[in-house]
Amino acid sequence: MPGLYLNTKAPVKFIDKLSAAWTTNNSLLCVGLDPDLDRFPAHLKDQPDAIVTFCKAIIDATADLACAFKPQIAYFAALGAEGQLEEICRYLRDTYPHIPLVLDAKRGDIGATAHQYAREAFDRYGADAVTVNPYMGFDSVEPYMAWPDRGVIVLCRTSNAGGSDLQFLDVGGTRLYQHVARLVAEKWNRNGQCALVVGATFPEELAQVRAIVGDMPLLVPGVGAQGGDVAATVTAGKSANGAGMMINSSRAILYAAPQAGEDFAAAARRVALQTRDEINRFRN
Repeated sequence: MPGLYLNTKAPVKFIDKLSAAWTTNNSLLCVGLDPDLDRFPAHLKDQPDAIVTFCKAIIDATADLACAFKPQIAYFAALGAEGQLEEICRYLRDTYPHIPLVLDAKRGDIGATAHQYAREAFDRYGADAVTVNPYMGFDSVEPYMAWPDRGVIVLCRTSNAGGSDLQFLDVGGTRLYQHVARLVAEKWNRNGQCALVVGATFPEELAQVRAIVGDMPLLVPGVGAQGGDVAATVTAGKSANGAGMMINSSRAILYAAPQAGEDFAAAARRVALQTRDEINRFRN
């Protein structure tokens, strides 16, 4: 059943949890969890639970600096480590229940299949929100809305260069990504649970999306290893109250000091703190 993992507690809406995290941690930083065994410290590589140990250490080191954590499911599934992902999600829910858990899955399929993907994200992993692909239309996104307390984060203007192949197409005098933004804001966001993915690598497009959707939350990948400019990102994407974004950084934080050994979590914290503070410089 939707909301089962919260047991007898009343479900907290994703948007409310995110808003509280923006304030409590004074942060728009989302920490991505993309475990790459080839980049792990040497002392962890041969441990059977290396992914859990690594991710828990990163979480503990950055939890007071983050407005969200975002595990990317492909990094776990490729290694057959879905069980470790379940353990990490459970740890986040139990230890840091006030910080949103965003499952980065980018699912997109017909309604019946989408319902199973929603069960995977919300019941199996207990995610507060999940990323989805709008390419197949509303009936492929609607099943996620059966969990009205959870977030549905729709791909809009992605951070990769190839995104322009489709997202920049002219659709009746507007770009496709702008059409998606308007569609989600005006028609799909029935329960106030939607957000959009808009890359930091395209600040002009980010500003245009913000103008279309008002205060709707934006998940913004592309700073850190992908080279997005923090000042331009915050200026373009912040909402009227200086929030409105989950600015994601993954590899730059996770692998801040590749040879750090036992100090990898401390190195991650230093970069997370620097990134959080740099973001905050441009919020007001």
